[in-house]
Amino acid sequence: MSFRKALLAATMLALPLAAQAQPVSGLYIAAGAGANWLQDARLGATGPLAEELRLRGVNPGGKVSFDVGWAAVASLGWGFGNGLRAEIEGNYRENEVDKIRGFQGVTTTRVEGTSRSYGVMGNVLYDLDLSRFGMPSYVQPYIGGGIGYIWREFDDVRFDVIGATVRSSGTDGRFAYQGIAGVGVPLTRLGVTGLTLTAEYRFLGTLEHSIDTTSSGGGFSVGRGGTRSENYNHSVMLGLRYAFNQPRPAPVAAIAPAAPAAAPAPARTYLVFFDFDRADLTDRARQIIADAAQAVTSTGTTRIEVAGHADRSGTPQYNQRLSMRRAEAVAAELSRRGIARNQMSIQAFGESRPLVATADGVREPQNRRVEIVLR
Repeated sequence: MSFRKALLAATMLALPLAAQAQPVSGLYIAAGAGANWLQDARLGATGPLAEELRLRGVNPGGKVSFDVGWAAVASLGWGFGNGLRAEIEGNYRENEVDKIRGFQGVTTTRVEGTSRSYGVMGNVLYDLDLSRFGMPSYVQPYIGGGIGYIWREFDDVRFDVIGATVRSSGTDGRFAYQGIAGVGVPLTRLGVTGLTLTAEYRFLGTLEHSIDTTSSGGGFSVGRGGTRSENYNHSVMLGLRYAFNQPRPAPVAAIAPAAPAAAPAPARTYLVFFDFDRADLTDRARQIIADAAQAVTSTGTTRIEVAGHADRSGTPQYNQRLSMRRAEAVAAELSRRGIARNQMSIQAFGESRPLVATADGVREPQNRRVEIVLR
């Protein structure tokens, strides 16, 4: 076994089991379901029906309350690799009528019926990276919003008032808007890269709907009218999101290498890993550099090689520059810890010396590194 292969094996064994959340890149699908709370809605009769109620001394407006119902959504989206996502969503919500109150001066009885909402929304979401503020790297909050078109359906919503039955039944479509806040937890440990468990809250509102209304019995002379109703929904859902062609999660830590078992290593080598397209140091990377600086002092090392590398995602020219930025970042941290710049040999190899061989364009976490070699 070569020294490089032994080093890679030791590094992989030391990686945490928890997967890091990574920005979604490319096509994804998602679905979720949960509970839906439909806010009390203003319920106002319009047209001839409203006039009939007024003639009988009844205020033609009231409020309708709903039982807790359920909601489901499914979406097809695209991640841009920088936390930003755009998607098309189909949705459905259903709640049973609980009670109707208002209609000043009378009591409503025998209340029943179902309210349904369904439609299409276009959403924009952003995945937040809060790992630098102490949040676990395997938890990824996100926020977003959307606009679209929702159809509101009253399925035989009826109640009795002053001896007559008022019945609303029909469908009306209106402009809709929503806000979304959620959190995702990658399930890579289940063996499926790109699979994420989601938990989220959604608020969905629409412009006021108008539903056909009829009345019968109780001496009513009017057969048809209308009912205006608001539509504000609060949903709490659990779901799954699957991102196609998602790269393997990047390691969350670099480790000090182990020497080959057969003989002492001729040189001490330390690996510092970087996130995709980044040249800034993580806390773990700073710890590895501190270990290397201490070893320089304790062993009397006189020659220090600092070599930057990149994976094959991107052009060779860009990766050459990126690998130099990484090498300079490590060298600057070594200097901050008391190692003179004239002791260091700083080089950049771009994508030309991969630790793991890949095809062009592949994001490989093990190749995004800086090697510190003490001789």
